[in-house]
Amino acid sequence: MWLADGWTEYELIDCSDGERLERWGKYILIRPDPQVIWMNCRVSRDWNRADARYFRSSHGGGEWIKNSLPEKWNISYKGLNFVLKPMGFKHTGLFPEQAVNWDWFSELIGRSGRKIKVLNLFAYTGGATVAAARAGAEVCHVDASRGMVTTAKENAFLSGLADAPVRYIVDDCIKFCEREKRRGNRYDAVIMDPPSYGRGPNGEKWTLEDNIDSFVGLAASLLSNNPLFFLLNSYTTGLSPSTMGYLLEKNIKKAVGGLVISDEIGLPVSSTGSALPCGASSRWVFRA
Repeated sequence: MWLADGWTEYELIDCSDGERLERWGKYILIRPDPQVIWMNCRVSRDWNRADARYFRSSHGGGEWIKNSLPEKWNISYKGLNFVLKPMGFKHTGLFPEQAVNWDWFSELIGRSGRKIKVLNLFAYTGGATVAAARAGAEVCHVDASRGMVTTAKENAFLSGLADAPVRYIVDDCIKFCEREKRRGNRYDAVIMDPPSYGRGPNGEKWTLEDNIDSFVGLAASLLSNNPLFFLLNSYTTGLSPSTMGYLLEKNIKKAVGGLVISDEIGLPVSSTGSALPCGASSRWVFRA
């Protein structure tokens, strides 16, 4: 498992009974997590002093119950700064486990010795965007949600990257890639963090299992003649790291070579010393 263990302002304190106990800066939150199937093993005393807790509704969705929590606040990671805001469906605006991927591709970009053009698809609030920009890349940030793109710009500003070469696009990711292909635009690296399901700005339906193979192929066709990497993430239960890796082997490695490595990504649990799996990542890197 690739662990995001470089945080100081985020901590997964404990997890049990279908929930996580987390510290985000100076605030402690309790959120549901379907991966936490073990029961009756809470260790930390902080369960009793959480600042907010997200409760799922039996009718779908849920709500935050707040004891003492501002509308939004900031945390940082290795010089990158992010605004946090409790949102619907238990989200805070950041996936801390992705920091292990930020570190990985930032090193690749820095060692490349050249200007790298990165296409970040389903870019959400821009964690990967600011990490790539800080490493020296030129980034095209694409997400269908105008609100998420606005937050991504705020994160870039907070990180001192307001003037970095980042292009922010509010669009359906597939349609954008189709237009980029027709235009002949190419990128040295692609980051894909697709949702399990969702809708585009005009109601376009997205289901991961039905779309991901053809979409990886489309995104791969946008790689330059001297590509650096392709990162594919999945949070869909049942799709293993090896499944994501197979897609990269089929759509990229078979055509141009290189190396594919895949694994779970996760977070260390400070109270137990164990690790919580938080998704799957597959990485392709070009090696001539």
